[in-house]
Amino acid sequence: MSGDASWRDQRREALASQAAALERRQAAETAQARALISDFVQQMNGLGIPPHPLRARVPDTKASYRTNVTGWYLRRNRSLAVSAAGAFYILDVPASVTARILGVRLEPTDPPLVVGRGARDGESVPLEKLLRLRLEAAHQW
Repeated sequence: MSGDASWRDQRREALASQAAALERRQAAETAQARALISDFVQQMNGLGIPPHPLRARVPDTKASYRTNVTGWYLRRNRSLAVSAAGAFYILDVPASVTARILGVRLEPTDPPLVVGRGARDGESVPLEKLLRLRLEAAHQW
């Protein structure tokens, strides 16, 4: 019986250790991504590209809603954005009659180092590349 308890304790400790390591990795990735976004915001301001009011979109429709955020879209389909304050936003929202009238209040999310990780082939892209492409497009976006 004590052998079973000892094995369970070891297993529990191993799982806790793995979870802590994963949490540290995710925190480090988020910190790196936030630094990239901070540089992006400074460069956009330096280029004189002003932030503008962002709209949330309903995927697979033409519907979009006003939001409480100003910033820059990162993808041409307007599914991702960075605010003027340097926060990262996913702009896809469900359809809503209330949102059509009142708009949507967006909450920022932790930025990933790879946007779309785990998606279909060709849909994931490093955040650094996405930001660079947006900078290169400048006013033509």
